[in-house]
Amino acid sequence: MASLLTTANSLNLIRRFVNQVFPLVDRELSYWRHRAAGAEPELAVQALASIRDKRFHCQGGAIYSLYPGVNTSRFVRLIVALQTISDYLDNLCDRAGVADEAAFRQLHLAMTDALDPDGEPRDYYLHYPLKDDGGYLAALVAACREETARLPAYGLVKPAALKLAGLYSELQIYKHLDPAVREAKMLAWGERHLAAYPGVTLWEFAAATGSTLGMFMLCALAANPDLTAAEAEATCAAYFPWICGLHILLDYYIDLAEDHCHGDLNFVAYYRSPDEIVARLTIFWRQALEHAGRLTQPGFTTTVVHGLLAMYLSDPKTQAPLEKRVKAALLDTAGGYARLLHNLCRLLRRQGIL
Repeated sequence: MASLLTTANSLNLIRRFVNQVFPLVDRELSYWRHRAAGAEPELAVQALASIRDKRFHCQGGAIYSLYPGVNTSRFVRLIVALQTISDYLDNLCDRAGVADEAAFRQLHLAMTDALDPDGEPRDYYLHYPLKDDGGYLAALVAACREETARLPAYGLVKPAALKLAGLYSELQIYKHLDPAVREAKMLAWGERHLAAYPGVTLWEFAAATGSTLGMFMLCALAANPDLTAAEAEATCAAYFPWICGLHILLDYYIDLAEDHCHGDLNFVAYYRSPDEIVARLTIFWRQALEHAGRLTQPGFTTTVVHGLLAMYLSDPKTQAPLEKRVKAALLDTAGGYARLLHNLCRLLRRQGIL
Protein backbone atom coordinates (compact mmCIF):
# COMPACT_ATOMS: atom_id res chain seq x y z
CA MET A 1 0.00 0.00 0.00
CA ALA A 2 2.83 2.40 0.87
CA SER A 3 4.48 1.91 -2.53
CA LEU A 4 1.14 2.42 -4.32
CA LEU A 5 0.56 5.60 -2.35
CA THR A 6 4.03 6.82 -3.24
CA THR A 7 3.42 6.07 -6.91
CA ALA A 8 0.05 7.83 -6.82
CA ASN A 9 1.60 10.89 -5.21
CA SER A 10 4.42 10.88 -7.73
CA LEU A 11 2.02 10.67 -10.67
CA ASN A 12 0.07 13.57 -9.20
CA LEU A 13 3.35 15.50 -9.05
CA ILE A 14 3.94 14.76 -12.75
CA ARG A 15 0.38 15.84 -13.62
CA ARG A 16 0.88 19.19 -11.87
CA PHE A 17 4.27 19.49 -13.52
CA VAL A 18 2.84 19.21 -17.02
CA ASN A 19 -0.45 21.06 -16.52
CA GLN A 20 0.60 23.82 -14.13
CA VAL A 21 4.34 24.34 -14.49
CA PHE A 22 4.96 23.96 -18.23
CA PRO A 23 2.68 26.94 -19.07
CA LEU A 24 4.58 29.04 -16.50
CA VAL A 25 7.87 28.06 -18.13
CA ASP A 26 6.54 29.06 -21.54
CA ARG A 27 5.40 32.41 -20.14
CA GLU A 28 8.84 33.15 -18.71
CA LEU A 29 10.62 32.07 -21.88
CA SER A 30 8.33 34.30 -23.91
CA TYR A 31 9.39 37.26 -21.76
CA TRP A 32 13.09 36.50 -22.21
CA ARG A 33 12.60 35.92 -25.94
CA HIS A 34 11.25 39.45 -26.18
CA ARG A 35 14.17 40.83 -24.15
CA ALA A 36 16.73 38.98 -26.29
CA ALA A 37 15.44 40.56 -29.48
CA GLY A 38 16.98 43.89 -28.41
CA ALA A 39 20.57 42.60 -28.61
CA GLU A 40 22.96 43.18 -31.50
CA PRO A 41 22.32 40.65 -34.30
CA GLU A 42 24.77 37.85 -33.43
CA LEU A 43 24.04 37.98 -29.70
CA ALA A 44 20.31 38.00 -30.46
CA VAL A 45 20.75 34.96 -32.70
CA GLN A 46 22.52 33.02 -29.95
CA ALA A 47 20.10 34.10 -27.23
CA LEU A 48 17.03 33.20 -29.28
CA ALA A 49 18.58 29.90 -30.39
CA SER A 50 19.30 28.91 -26.80
CA ILE A 51 15.66 29.55 -25.86
CA ARG A 52 14.30 27.76 -28.92
CA ASP A 53 16.58 24.71 -28.87
CA LYS A 54 17.05 24.19 -25.12
CA ARG A 55 13.54 24.83 -23.83
CA PHE A 56 13.45 21.33 -22.34
CA HIS A 57 16.28 22.29 -19.95
CA CYS A 58 13.99 24.89 -18.36
CA GLN A 59 11.06 22.49 -18.42
CA GLY A 60 13.02 19.79 -16.62
CA GLY A 61 14.56 22.12 -14.05
CA ALA A 62 11.16 23.59 -13.25
CA ILE A 63 10.19 20.38 -11.43
CA TYR A 64 11.81 22.03 -8.40
CA SER A 65 9.07 24.65 -8.38
CA LEU A 66 6.84 21.87 -7.01
CA TYR A 67 9.09 21.10 -4.05
CA PRO A 68 7.00 21.36 -0.85
CA GLY A 69 6.92 24.89 0.56
CA VAL A 70 8.10 26.58 -2.66
CA ASN A 71 6.15 29.41 -4.30
CA THR A 72 5.72 27.77 -7.69
CA SER A 73 5.29 30.85 -9.87
CA ARG A 74 8.19 32.77 -8.36
CA PHE A 75 10.44 29.73 -8.39
CA VAL A 76 9.77 29.10 -12.08
CA ARG A 77 11.03 32.64 -12.67
CA LEU A 78 14.27 31.77 -10.86
CA ILE A 79 14.74 28.43 -12.62
CA VAL A 80 14.09 29.80 -16.09
CA ALA A 81 16.37 32.81 -15.59
CA LEU A 82 19.28 30.75 -14.19
CA GLN A 83 18.95 27.99 -16.78
CA THR A 84 18.67 30.55 -19.57
CA ILE A 85 21.93 32.14 -18.42
CA SER A 86 23.52 28.69 -18.60
CA ASP A 87 22.16 27.91 -22.06
CA TYR A 88 22.93 31.36 -23.49
CA LEU A 89 26.52 31.30 -22.27
CA ASP A 90 26.93 27.79 -23.67
CA ASN A 91 25.96 29.14 -27.09
CA LEU A 92 28.30 32.12 -26.79
CA CYS A 93 31.20 29.79 -26.00
CA ASP A 94 30.31 27.08 -28.50
CA ARG A 95 28.70 28.66 -31.55
CA ALA A 96 30.04 32.19 -32.04
CA GLY A 97 33.54 31.32 -33.24
CA VAL A 98 35.26 32.43 -30.01
CA ALA A 99 37.71 30.24 -28.03
CA ASP A 100 39.22 32.66 -25.53
CA GLU A 101 39.64 31.51 -21.94
CA ALA A 102 39.58 35.01 -20.45
CA ALA A 103 36.38 35.81 -22.34
CA PHE A 104 34.72 32.59 -21.16
CA ARG A 105 35.79 33.18 -17.56
CA GLN A 106 34.38 36.71 -17.54
CA LEU A 107 31.12 35.62 -19.15
CA HIS A 108 30.60 32.91 -16.55
CA LEU A 109 30.82 35.33 -13.68
CA ALA A 110 27.15 35.74 -14.52
CA MET A 111 26.45 32.24 -13.13
CA THR A 112 27.95 32.92 -9.72
CA ASP A 113 26.66 36.50 -9.64
CA ALA A 114 23.14 35.22 -10.30
CA LEU A 115 23.31 33.23 -7.04
CA ASP A 116 24.73 36.10 -4.99
CA PRO A 117 21.89 38.50 -4.16
CA ASP A 118 24.35 40.85 -2.42
CA GLY A 119 26.66 41.22 -5.41
CA GLU A 120 27.13 44.09 -7.83
CA PRO A 121 26.64 44.00 -11.63
CA ARG A 122 29.75 43.40 -13.72
CA ASP A 123 30.75 43.72 -17.36
CA TYR A 124 30.35 40.12 -18.48
CA TYR A 125 31.40 40.93 -22.06
CA LEU A 126 34.65 42.65 -21.04
CA HIS A 127 36.86 40.24 -23.03
CA TYR A 128 34.25 39.05 -25.51
CA PRO A 129 34.29 40.50 -29.03
CA LEU A 130 30.52 41.16 -29.02
CA LYS A 131 29.21 43.56 -26.39
CA ASP A 132 25.73 45.01 -26.85
CA ASP A 133 23.03 42.61 -25.71
CA GLY A 134 20.61 45.38 -24.78
CA GLY A 135 20.94 44.53 -21.09
CA TYR A 136 19.75 40.94 -21.62
CA LEU A 137 22.34 39.06 -19.54
CA ALA A 138 22.33 41.65 -16.74
CA ALA A 139 18.53 41.38 -16.57
CA LEU A 140 18.72 37.60 -16.27
CA VAL A 141 21.23 37.93 -13.42
CA ALA A 142 19.06 40.54 -11.70
CA ALA A 143 15.98 38.29 -11.90
CA CYS A 144 17.87 35.46 -10.18
CA ARG A 145 19.14 37.81 -7.49
CA GLU A 146 15.65 39.12 -6.81
CA GLU A 147 14.27 35.61 -6.36
CA THR A 148 17.11 34.24 -4.22
CA ALA A 149 16.83 37.32 -1.97
CA ARG A 150 13.21 36.29 -1.23
CA LEU A 151 14.20 32.83 0.05
CA PRO A 152 14.21 32.90 3.87
CA ALA A 153 17.03 30.36 4.38
CA TYR A 154 19.14 31.29 1.37
CA GLY A 155 22.05 32.36 3.55
CA LEU A 156 22.35 28.76 4.73
CA VAL A 157 22.67 27.28 1.23
CA LYS A 158 24.44 30.16 -0.51
CA PRO A 159 28.03 28.87 0.01
CA ALA A 160 27.14 25.46 -1.44
CA ALA A 161 25.17 26.98 -4.32
CA LEU A 162 28.09 29.26 -5.19
CA LYS A 163 30.48 26.31 -5.03
CA LEU A 164 28.37 24.33 -7.51
CA ALA A 165 28.02 27.39 -9.76
CA GLY A 166 31.78 27.89 -9.62
CA LEU A 167 32.49 24.29 -10.58
CA TYR A 168 29.93 24.53 -13.36
CA SER A 169 31.60 27.68 -14.68
CA GLU A 170 35.08 26.13 -14.60
CA LEU A 171 33.85 23.17 -16.64
CA GLN A 172 32.30 25.44 -19.26
CA ILE A 173 35.46 27.56 -19.49
CA TYR A 174 37.70 24.57 -20.19
CA LYS A 175 35.41 22.36 -22.26
CA HIS A 176 34.92 25.06 -24.91
CA LEU A 177 38.61 25.72 -25.49
CA ASP A 178 40.46 24.62 -28.59
CA PRO A 179 40.60 20.78 -28.76
CA ALA A 180 44.40 20.97 -28.79
CA VAL A 181 44.48 22.28 -25.21
CA ARG A 182 41.11 21.53 -23.60
CA GLU A 183 41.83 17.98 -22.39
CA ALA A 184 45.07 18.92 -20.65
CA LYS A 185 43.37 21.93 -19.05
CA MET A 186 40.48 19.79 -17.85
CA LEU A 187 42.77 17.09 -16.47
CA ALA A 188 44.72 19.63 -14.44
CA TRP A 189 41.50 21.22 -13.17
CA GLY A 190 39.76 17.95 -12.31
CA GLU A 191 42.72 16.48 -10.49
CA ARG A 192 42.65 19.38 -8.04
CA HIS A 193 39.16 18.32 -6.92
CA LEU A 194 38.95 14.57 -7.44
CA ALA A 195 40.26 13.41 -4.06
CA ALA A 196 37.13 14.78 -2.40
CA TYR A 197 34.90 12.47 -4.45
CA PRO A 198 36.02 8.84 -4.13
CA GLY A 199 34.36 6.34 -6.41
CA VAL A 200 34.14 8.55 -9.49
CA THR A 201 36.53 9.05 -12.37
CA LEU A 202 37.85 12.45 -13.40
CA TRP A 203 35.48 12.55 -16.37
CA GLU A 204 32.51 11.55 -14.23
CA PHE A 205 33.39 14.35 -11.81
CA ALA A 206 33.57 16.76 -14.74
CA ALA A 207 30.17 15.56 -15.95
CA ALA A 208 28.62 16.14 -12.52
CA THR A 209 29.85 19.74 -12.49
CA GLY A 210 27.87 20.35 -15.68
CA SER A 211 24.48 19.97 -14.00
CA THR A 212 22.40 22.87 -12.67
CA LEU A 213 20.08 20.55 -10.69
CA GLY A 214 22.03 20.85 -7.43
CA MET A 215 21.75 24.65 -7.56
CA PHE A 216 18.00 24.40 -8.15
CA MET A 217 17.54 21.96 -5.27
CA LEU A 218 19.50 24.10 -2.82
CA CYS A 219 17.38 27.12 -3.73
CA ALA A 220 14.22 25.06 -3.23
CA LEU A 221 15.43 24.01 0.23
CA ALA A 222 16.00 27.66 1.09
CA ALA A 223 12.26 28.34 0.84
CA ASN A 224 11.95 26.62 4.23
CA PRO A 225 12.70 29.10 7.05
CA ASP A 226 13.39 26.15 9.39
CA LEU A 227 16.00 24.54 7.14
CA THR A 228 18.91 22.95 9.03
CA ALA A 229 22.55 22.73 8.06
CA ALA A 230 22.35 18.93 8.28
CA GLU A 231 19.53 18.82 5.73
CA ALA A 232 21.45 21.07 3.37
CA GLU A 233 24.59 18.94 3.71
CA ALA A 234 22.70 15.69 3.06
CA THR A 235 21.15 17.21 -0.04
CA CYS A 236 24.55 18.31 -1.34
CA ALA A 237 25.88 14.78 -0.84
CA ALA A 238 22.95 13.32 -2.78
CA TYR A 239 23.19 15.72 -5.67
CA PHE A 240 26.92 16.02 -6.06
CA PRO A 241 28.25 13.90 -7.58
CA TRP A 242 25.46 11.31 -7.85
CA ILE A 243 22.24 12.95 -9.10
CA CYS A 244 24.12 15.65 -10.99
CA GLY A 245 26.44 13.04 -12.48
CA LEU A 246 23.54 10.82 -13.57
CA HIS A 247 21.89 13.85 -15.19
CA ILE A 248 24.82 14.87 -17.35
CA LEU A 249 26.06 11.36 -18.15
CA LEU A 250 22.60 10.61 -19.56
CA ASP A 251 22.74 13.87 -21.50
CA TYR A 252 26.11 12.97 -23.00
CA TYR A 253 24.99 9.40 -23.65
CA ILE A 254 22.15 10.49 -25.96
CA ASP A 255 24.55 12.86 -27.79
CA LEU A 256 27.35 10.31 -28.14
CA ALA A 257 27.01 9.62 -31.87
CA GLU A 258 26.32 13.27 -32.72
CA ASP A 259 29.34 14.50 -30.75
CA HIS A 260 31.56 11.87 -32.37
CA CYS A 261 30.57 13.14 -35.82
CA HIS A 262 31.31 16.76 -34.91
CA GLY A 263 34.45 16.13 -32.86
CA ASP A 264 32.83 17.53 -29.71
CA LEU A 265 33.93 16.60 -26.21
CA ASN A 266 31.76 13.83 -24.73
CA PHE A 267 32.44 12.35 -21.30
CA VAL A 268 30.62 9.08 -22.03
CA ALA A 269 33.07 8.49 -24.89
CA TYR A 270 35.75 7.82 -22.23
CA TYR A 271 34.01 4.55 -21.33
CA ARG A 272 35.58 1.59 -23.11
CA SER A 273 32.43 -0.30 -24.09
CA PRO A 274 28.62 -0.23 -24.02
CA ASP A 275 28.76 -2.62 -21.06
CA GLU A 276 30.87 -0.12 -19.13
CA ILE A 277 28.39 2.66 -19.97
CA VAL A 278 25.58 0.56 -18.52
CA ALA A 279 27.61 -0.44 -15.45
CA ARG A 280 28.72 3.08 -14.56
CA LEU A 281 25.35 4.74 -15.20
CA THR A 282 23.74 2.01 -13.08
CA ILE A 283 26.12 2.83 -10.23
CA PHE A 284 25.20 6.50 -10.45
CA TRP A 285 21.49 5.62 -10.55
CA ARG A 286 21.75 3.34 -7.51
CA GLN A 287 23.78 5.86 -5.51
CA ALA A 288 21.33 8.62 -6.45
CA LEU A 289 18.39 6.55 -5.18
CA GLU A 290 20.20 5.52 -2.01
CA HIS A 291 21.01 9.12 -1.14
CA ALA A 292 17.51 10.28 -2.12
CA GLY A 293 16.06 7.94 0.48
CA ARG A 294 17.93 9.79 3.24
CA LEU A 295 16.46 13.21 2.43
CA THR A 296 13.53 15.04 4.03
CA GLN A 297 11.36 14.58 0.93
CA PRO A 298 12.53 11.20 -0.38
CA GLY A 299 9.53 10.71 -2.67
CA PHE A 300 10.18 13.95 -4.51
CA THR A 301 13.86 13.24 -5.10
CA THR A 302 13.22 9.61 -6.06
CA THR A 303 10.78 10.85 -8.69
CA VAL A 304 13.45 13.24 -9.98
CA VAL A 305 15.95 10.38 -10.29
CA HIS A 306 13.52 8.11 -12.15
CA GLY A 307 12.39 11.10 -14.19
CA LEU A 308 15.94 11.71 -15.43
CA LEU A 309 16.05 8.20 -16.86
CA ALA A 310 12.58 8.59 -18.33
CA MET A 311 13.23 11.95 -19.97
CA TYR A 312 16.60 11.16 -21.52
CA LEU A 313 15.88 7.57 -22.50
CA SER A 314 12.69 8.66 -24.29
CA ASP A 315 14.71 10.92 -26.59
CA PRO A 316 14.43 9.77 -30.25
CA LYS A 317 18.25 9.64 -30.45
CA THR A 318 18.16 6.52 -28.25
CA GLN A 319 16.58 4.53 -31.10
CA ALA A 320 19.99 3.99 -32.78
CA PRO A 321 21.26 0.39 -32.27
CA LEU A 322 23.97 1.07 -29.66
CA GLU A 323 21.90 3.61 -27.75
CA LYS A 324 18.86 1.32 -27.86
CA ARG A 325 20.86 -1.52 -26.31
CA VAL A 326 22.11 0.67 -23.48
CA LYS A 327 18.62 2.11 -22.94
CA ALA A 328 17.05 -1.35 -22.67
CA ALA A 329 19.61 -2.45 -20.08
CA LEU A 330 19.13 0.67 -17.96
CA LEU A 331 15.33 0.45 -18.02
CA ASP A 332 15.45 -3.26 -17.16
CA THR A 333 17.52 -2.40 -14.09
CA ALA A 334 15.39 0.61 -13.10
CA GLY A 335 12.14 -1.33 -13.10
CA GLY A 336 8.43 -0.64 -13.48
CA TYR A 337 8.15 2.91 -12.17
CA ALA A 338 10.93 4.21 -14.41
CA ARG A 339 9.27 2.45 -17.36
CA LEU A 340 5.96 4.08 -16.51
CA LEU A 341 7.55 7.53 -16.51
CA HIS A 342 9.47 6.62 -19.67
CA ASN A 343 6.24 5.79 -21.49
CA LEU A 344 4.69 9.02 -20.22
CA CYS A 345 7.65 11.02 -21.56
CA ARG A 346 7.32 9.29 -24.94
CA LEU A 347 3.66 10.33 -25.04
CA LEU A 348 4.54 13.94 -24.16
CA ARG A 349 7.18 13.97 -26.92
CA ARG A 350 4.67 12.67 -29.49
CA GLN A 351 2.28 15.46 -28.49
CA GLY A 352 5.03 18.10 -28.78
CA ILE A 353 4.74 19.02 -25.08
CA LEU A 354 8.27 17.88 -24.20
